[in-house]
Parts: sequence; C-alpha cells; structure tokens
Amino acid sequence: MLRIFYTHIMNTIQSVIIGIIEGITEFLPISSTAHMRLAENLLGISNTDKFTAVFTIAIQLGAILSVVILYWKKFVQFRNIQFYVKLLIAVIPALIFGKLFNNKIEAVLEKPIIIAVIMIVGGIVFLFIENVFKEHTIESEEKIDFLTSLKIGLFQCLAILFPGLSRSAATIIGGMSLKLTRAAAAEFSFFLAVPTMMAATAYSMFVKNWNVDEHGVELSGPATRGYQFITASTQNTQAFIIGNLVAFGVALIAIKFFISFLQKHGFKIWGFYRIIVGIAILGLIYTGYIKS
Repeated sequence: MLRIFYTHIMNTIQSVIIGIIEGITEFLPISSTAHMRLAENLLGISNTDKFTAVFTIAIQLGAILSVVILYWKKFVQFRNIQFYVKLLIAVIPALIFGKLFNNKIEAVLEKPIIIAVIMIVGGIVFLFIENVFKEHTIESEEKIDFLTSLKIGLFQCLAILFPGLSRSAATIIGGMSLKLTRAAAAEFSFFLAVPTMMAATAYSMFVKNWNVDEHGVELSGPATRGYQFITASTQNTQAFIIGNLVAFGVALIAIKFFISFLQKHGFKIWGFYRIIVGIAILGLIYTGYIKS
C-alpha cells in the first residue's frame, strides 16, 4: 500500500500537510473532512489514534481565527447586536444535531466510501445550483432576517448528518435557495463558521469523553478529554500548534481567493472538482490504497 510517511503517530511534517489541507478546504465547498481523511490514509496516519481524531477537529481553531481577522470589523461592532443574534440563531440547530448524532457521525467518518459518494452527489448539485436558484435579492448580511438565519442553520445540519457534504457547501446552497447572492451566501457561511467551529473544537477538547470503544460506547474508567491527548507528549503539542498556525495562514489566503473566484466563475468548477475527488477516493478504495 502507498504510504508517504508511514507512522502510527502524527509527526511535524504530517501536521504541516494536514494544516495546509485544512486551511485550503475548510471554507471552500469541497469538504475538509474528505480531504483530511484522504490525506491521513495516504500519509499513513492511524485512523484509530485518538490524538489524530482530536487534531482533525481542533485544527479548525486556526481556520476560525482567520475569519475573525479578515472580518474583524464585523465581529467587534458590539452595537450591532442583530449580527450576533443572527449567528446565535443559526448555530443552535448545529449544536443540537451535533450532540444528538455525535457517536453516529464518528462511525460514518470511518467509512471513506460514504464520504466519497456524498462528495460526488454534492458535486452534481453544484453543477446545477445556479440554474435552479436564479433569484437573488439579499446582497449582504444586514438584509438577512432572523428566520432566514435559522433556515441557513438548518441547512448546516446536513453537513453534520452527511460528512463529506461540506459545512460550507451546505450553508452556501441553503443561502442561495433563500435568495442570497453567491457572495452574500459565502460570507454568511464564513461568519457562521466561527461559533460553529468554536463549539465543535471546545466540545472535542474539553467536554467529549474519548474513552470509548470502536462503536462510540463509553468504557469504564475515568473520562479522557481531548486536551489530554494534545498535552500527552511534546510531539503531540508541537503538531497541534504547528498545524493550527499553518491552517490560519493558508485560510487567510483561501478565503480571499474564494470570494473573488466565486464572483467571477460561480460554482460549476467546484462541482466538477468534488466529482473528480469522489471518484478518485472510490478508485483508491477499490485498489486497496484506502480501507473502505
């Protein structure tokens, strides 16, 4: 089997590679989950290693900070209470669904074949999305009302239930179906990522009990939190810090690129890309390079 760096525990080079992938893919509608799972397989990183599982979620912290930095004026306008209320309303469905289906989601994440199929289906949707949703009357976050925020939040739950769909893709599709322009849908997706990913990161590091079996059932004994895996060794801590720093820097570039590219070229290219990657994953599964 093809392995670039075969090792059970993530090393510095691997954390840099995963950080680059996270930074590029987190805010693009191409599924960071699918790309990181693919990279972990090719890099020989153990799928059953608990630190890797925590790292894959907690590395979102760097990407979150990139949004806050790029849109800092939005996030520090404390007099604009409506902005914060909209994000709160939109994130509530994800918090509820994430808690209810956490163990089932973990089980699906271990099945690359499901992620590959969802990648392809999502790609097909993007090929036709602009022909289906032609009416765009909402051009900025200020014009989004509370009900629309809630509806976009419900669309975000699709990404929780179907890993590989992409949180960004789900919210952008939802936004455009609710008459947001391409740019407005993408920007609100970025804004919503901040509370959503902060909650997911905090939960994985400080709340979730990682002392579970392969089916997600809690084992006897003291609870094990995510931060304990990160601080278990110097190598783990170093990988966590470096991965987040890389993800932060790359995400800054990716967000700026995406908005500009989206306004000029639309979604079709992302649809074709998703389909190609999905087929590639199925091919790697079929040839034995990735375990199904």
